[in-house]
Amino acid sequence: MIFKGAATAMVTPFKDGQVNYEKYGEMIEWQIARGIDALVTCGTTGEGSTLSDEEHKKVMTYCVQKVAKRVPVIAGTGSNDTAYCVQLSQYAEKIGVDALMLVTPYYNKTTQRGLINHFQHVADQVNLPIIVYNVPSRTGMRIEADTVVALSKHKNIVAMKDATGDISYAAEVFSKLRGIDFDIYSGNDDMVLPLLSLGAAGVISVVSNVMPNETHEMVTSFLEGNIEKSRELQLSMNKFINTLFIETNPIPVKTCMNLMGLEAGDLRMPLYEMSPANLDVLKAAMQEIGLVIQ
Repeated sequence: MIFKGAATAMVTPFKDGQVNYEKYGEMIEWQIARGIDALVTCGTTGEGSTLSDEEHKKVMTYCVQKVAKRVPVIAGTGSNDTAYCVQLSQYAEKIGVDALMLVTPYYNKTTQRGLINHFQHVADQVNLPIIVYNVPSRTGMRIEADTVVALSKHKNIVAMKDATGDISYAAEVFSKLRGIDFDIYSGNDDMVLPLLSLGAAGVISVVSNVMPNETHEMVTSFLEGNIEKSRELQLSMNKFINTLFIETNPIPVKTCMNLMGLEAGDLRMPLYEMSPANLDVLKAAMQEIGLVIQ
């Protein structure tokens, strides 16, 4: 198992168009001090698709060195170009990441047979545990349950991040994986408890960028048998979680962090600042849950 609990899909802080490594380091320390179980670098929330090849490699390297094995570091190295995905994944292995997260190929997409071939081909080229990332709202395609079972047979493909938002799909996947050593992580912060109830090992989270301790406790409470505490945390956080997605992620969460003084910095185009009306909604949600606006 790569990790059990909550992993933060970290934002990448920018300043004047460049990666702000000083603030990135402060965020890493802030996360670890608040009990996060793992960190994901260069994923969707980290705007990995807008990082140049040089930036992508430098951000991964910085994260690995800063974390220094205190928690697992998972690197987003997926691409719609299989050859580039292999290149980036091999680099991540060389610098010492603990695992890879590979999104399904987007835009050009493929078939389910093509997905199996893509993921297995990348997995053959590295010796790291791999989380396949299932997010059809971003990629235009879903990893079907039978495809997940096929992928689970590869020794390096050990988990899936399920961001489908479909509990029926999740139940089908868990049913077909019974008896197979393969982990599922929730990719939706508003569905952590439902997926844990089916057997998930944790969450790869956006909200934990600003509430790492609470997100960690939501998962660990459930895994330790304190279902009531876990349920209360899920329900108390859900309105705020939904507010973090009123515009495209990571627009609201970076805005929230900036309001808190965490200095997440700019968004990279084509992402753009929140509308004034939605900004008011975000501020109200922050105040309701007790996050201090500086």
